[in-house]
Amino acid sequence: MTRMLITGGVRCGKSRYAEQALAGADAVTYVTPGYPADPVADPEWAARVAAHRASRPASWTTVETVDVAAALREHPGPVLVDCLGTWLTRQLDAAGWDSPRETVHAALARATAELADAVAAHPGPLVLVSNEVGWGLISEHASGRLFADLLGRTNQAVGAVVHEVVLMVAGRPLRIC
Repeated sequence: MTRMLITGGVRCGKSRYAEQALAGADAVTYVTPGYPADPVADPEWAARVAAHRASRPASWTTVETVDVAAALREHPGPVLVDCLGTWLTRQLDAAGWDSPRETVHAALARATAELADAVAAHPGPLVLVSNEVGWGLISEHASGRLFADLLGRTNQAVGAVVHEVVLMVAGRPLRIC
């Protein structure tokens, strides 16, 4: 296993499966594409992050950054990225959710291409986690539709440069390729 994308719905076992895929590696860099959890602003989320971190081996290091492509270039060994939905949210924050759609699409096309290039060039084992969206109702909100469209495109771009795609359903992996 060199490069793998794991996708699926909420709480379907993606992160656990991703961690198991790298369980034999000594030193894994765990890239979280968001901001550090704030226990004051969101104690529930901070507790989930802390429990998640505590369950990892002590030899794993965490890198919190919105620049996942740079993190992949800086860490050539085993890397786990969890998750691309968070990465996309931060990219949309930077581009401006309410910016003209053509501006947002252009910015995200560039960022997605840079991410896919970094994934394709990564020399070590690499596991990326993403959400699968768009199987339910279409959002009544423009921002929800934008997110679903762009995450679908991101998943396609990353899926095109990995060796294996796994869809998690009810804690069970379904290998796509």
